Amino acid sequence: MSPSDVAARMAVPARWYLGALFVWASAHKIASPHDFAVDVATYGILPLALVNPVAIVLPWVELVAGLMLLAGLRVRTAALLVAAMMATFLAALLLALGRGLDMSCGCFASRGAEHDPISWLTVVRDALWFALAVLVLAGDRGALALDRLIERRSARCAT
Repeated sequence: MSPSDVAARMAVPARWYLGALFVWASAHKIASPHDFAVDVATYGILPLALVNPVAIVLPWVELVAGLMLLAGLRVRTAALLVAAMMATFLAALLLALGRGLDMSCGCFASRGAEHDPISWLTVVRDALWFALAVLVLAGDRGALALDRLIERRSARCAT
């Protein structure tokens, strides 16, 4: 079995895992945009004028990307979005750790640093999720995906 075949077989479970992860991660942020805005502001990266718009829009982007991955709809686009978000999250984590900030990651809950603290373990976890997004981006061949069903239906209608 070639490396591309292995990547293709691993891409579907990776796609589903990342999809569920991003849907789950978006839930508390959508429900509590104020708390998420505090987490975003604590990183100290964005100008204050951008904190609220990012805290409102980003969770919806996470939700849509997660749902797209779960459904197999525009998988490469969704995987690219997830990879870009993970790269951004990794950069933010590294900057915060480099500055010695004791804060919540803001990934899954906004309950303070004691419940969801940033650490080098968070960096490793996020790097693994980034790698999974790249795997999906590179290895997905449309297996068990809505895109493939749409393609087949369109092909039948065209004939």
